[in-house]
Amino acid sequence: MDVRILEDAEAVAQEAAVFIASTLREVVAARGLATLALSGGRTPARMLALLADQSVPWLKVHLFQTDERRVASDDAARNARSLRHLLTERVPLPPQQAHWMPVELTDPEEACRSYQATLRAVAGSPPRLDLIHLGLGADGHTASLFPEDRTALDRGRDAAAVPAHGGWPRITLTAPVLEAARHLLWVVCGIDKRWALRALLRADPSTPAGRLPQERALLIADRTAGAQELPSP
Repeated sequence: MDVRILEDAEAVAQEAAVFIASTLREVVAARGLATLALSGGRTPARMLALLADQSVPWLKVHLFQTDERRVASDDAARNARSLRHLLTERVPLPPQQAHWMPVELTDPEEACRSYQATLRAVAGSPPRLDLIHLGLGADGHTASLFPEDRTALDRGRDAAAVPAHGGWPRITLTAPVLEAARHLLWVVCGIDKRWALRALLRADPSTPAGRLPQERALLIADRTAGAQELPSP
């Protein structure tokens, strides 16, 4: 894994935005189409805002979500709401190329099947996304793959409904989809992530994050999360 420990959260956001933009440009130049999956949460907010100002061939990008909370579309907890506000409403991404998880469907299994069909129509069967951005929970979870829940490890599907965590039931990309990505980007900030970051770097299989491949991964973290792991650049 390529590991970059930067001074603060602002530097992390800037580095991550530049990496996403450059990767998308390279993929589009090579293959004519790029696929990107983004995570929600508080940590990537600044990164997303900065990404909107980068030079990206958005007309040739398809955007996916790593996971989503099963709440109303106007609920502040909905990841798609912040992704729209911070990014997609500010860039020329065609609306039909922003693939939001259909969590409004009453049947979560139907929602998972629908998202799987969309993934496979765009990214192949089984899907291989070009770049997946991931966050890291203090317990070592990533996307909505949680330590105590094995649902999203299912090798037979690309999206899975998982039980409530933090008050919300969710839909998430499964571990096989994350494992297959051509590039993984970890963005980690905060002292509360220090234990989970160590587990990730040790490839600790007791955490969902630690089970993901590291050979195609870039980790960008701030000093408070990663000061004990590497000297600063």
